[in-house]
Amino acid sequence: MKVLLLNGSPRKDGNTAIALDEMVKVFHQEGVETEIVSVGNKDIRGCIACNFCGKNGRCVFDDLVNETAPKFEACDGLVVGSPVYYASANATLVAFLTRLFYSTHFDKTMKVGASVVCARRGGLSSTFDELNKFFTISGMPVASSQYWNSVHGREPGQAVQDLEGLQTMRTLAKNMTFLMKSIALGREAYGLPEKEERVWTHFVR
Repeated sequence: MKVLLLNGSPRKDGNTAIALDEMVKVFHQEGVETEIVSVGNKDIRGCIACNFCGKNGRCVFDDLVNETAPKFEACDGLVVGSPVYYASANATLVAFLTRLFYSTHFDKTMKVGASVVCARRGGLSSTFDELNKFFTISGMPVASSQYWNSVHGREPGQAVQDLEGLQTMRTLAKNMTFLMKSIALGREAYGLPEKEERVWTHFVR
């Protein structure tokens, strides 16, 4: 099994990285392969609604989004980590996720998603909710922990003092591993849930 982790912080080795690394330790203990992709320190522009991806299966901007797309398709789970800016995720990460999810047309059903957020003090819950929406619109089960998936720290390295936050990360990784393995067994025994033909309702008369 493989988990792809996206670090949405511009500080590659900051507190968000500490949270993700805590999860990676558990994944490796559980025999799960991991890869971390740094997103927050890259120059990523937003979607321009050109629909190039609808015709070509890839984003018109050939950057980290297209580079990450096959890794996303191949993984069993996706972890998205972000610092909190004005009670929301890093805008670079949001632009990246918007284009990544929209431009990739493979079935994401039953890939397990988890979001991890880091802040000095507040805005964690709203950022956590913001990131989870990418999973829930895509048929991806969301992994949970013993608390909301968050750690605290302002200056780089301070997150190591948040013992409860780090424990939350370890619990999250264990629960995510269990969920991925359970889904793999269910897929083998029962297959994925049958899908109805998609109904589109537009409210323009």
